[in-house]
Amino acid sequence: MRISLSMLFGVVMAAGLCAPTAALAEGDAAKGAKVFKKCVACHVVDEAKNKVGPHLVDIIDRPVASIEGYKYSKGMASYAEETPTWTLEALEAYLRAPRKVVKGTKMAFAGLKKDADVANVIAYMKDPASAE
Repeated sequence: MRISLSMLFGVVMAAGLCAPTAALAEGDAAKGAKVFKKCVACHVVDEAKNKVGPHLVDIIDRPVASIEGYKYSKGMASYAEETPTWTLEALEAYLRAPRKVVKGTKMAFAGLKKDADVANVIAYMKDPASAE
């Protein structure tokens, strides 16, 4: 069987699309706790208490815009219709560029640029106690 260059390119591209992104790799929760200090003015991850932003307890696999008593922006409510759950992939994209992912979000934070920071913050949010 002969493989054409275009077939080979397609296989390579498909493999790349299936590969996990950096943030989906295992992060370091202790390092994530340090990066999360950028977030503590508005969020908590270890108790169900809203601040300027909603709490982030059990954020992974939680429905988007679902914390009772928190007033979400129209942009976040619309995003919840398109993306109903905070999957790892959705969370990674949002942490990288909140205002690009959710048009009209109240979140003023520009996002995390380093792959390691995203992976570490996600590891911390998964299990804040493991950072101690």
